[in-house]
Amino acid sequence: MTTSTRPADAAGTFTIGGDLPVNRLGYGAMQLAGPGVWGDPRDPDEAVRVLRRAVELGVNLIDTADSYGPFVADALIRRALHPYPDDLVIATKVGFTRQGPDLWTPLGRPEYLRQQVELNLRHLGLERIDLLQLHRIDPSVPLADQIGELAALRDEGKIRHVGLSEVSVDDVRAAGEFAEIVTVQNLYNLTARDAEPLLEHAEVNGIGFIPWFPLATGALAKEGGPLDAVAKDHGSTPSQLALAWLLMRSPCLLPIPGTSSTAHLEINVAAAEIVLDDAEYAALTAVA
Repeated sequence: MTTSTRPADAAGTFTIGGDLPVNRLGYGAMQLAGPGVWGDPRDPDEAVRVLRRAVELGVNLIDTADSYGPFVADALIRRALHPYPDDLVIATKVGFTRQGPDLWTPLGRPEYLRQQVELNLRHLGLERIDLLQLHRIDPSVPLADQIGELAALRDEGKIRHVGLSEVSVDDVRAAGEFAEIVTVQNLYNLTARDAEPLLEHAEVNGIGFIPWFPLATGALAKEGGPLDAVAKDHGSTPSQLALAWLLMRSPCLLPIPGTSSTAHLEINVAAAEIVLDDAEYAALTAVA
């Protein structure tokens, strides 16, 4: 149970790109779209309530993408929050085309990336995107062309900072030849840690690491499972402990749990106030 009206403040802060301070527990907008991340949600009014409640709880980093819907999440964010609070950072992504529910095809041609940035600006009602992330590197297009186009848009004032999604350390280094990379966004959670080398690289280089799917706890959280047992001892939910573990794992981790439910949102954000002692942290690390 949260003890504050703004529990996200308890997560601590990270400064993206050296000039964008955000609370480390953010919100991911992918679940605001319909099934298969396609079309409108079943309850658009609840989606608006979720976004407004997130900001009320102290969340000031919202992660979205043009491909969520497509553009459904962007429209909901604008409807709920525009004109935006001064401290709100909206991070978005380009680089996927959509052919239907659960269908995603990378496309990194410079003219397409530019088109999608322009559409993001229009749909979100922004003059500049604070953080624009390449959703996937397109292997069929030279990296210099993809990152170079984002750098050009940054130089034109349409993008403030550039990030990458689902990349390796080598990818980050290669992209860094064409633009400063300030964030990475990879699958990482209590049970999926393949991106550990990337996390270490991000820590050393002051890069924000946005772990997507941060609540994946699987069988560990089932009734009687090891994470369930720890959660009961702690008086928390398994998902809250998974988020608390991420916040303790590294100061550059910026979890963005997503939900289409206000009740679930409040449970997730309350995780920012959970303090794990060293033994609890070690136990969580071990059970996974």
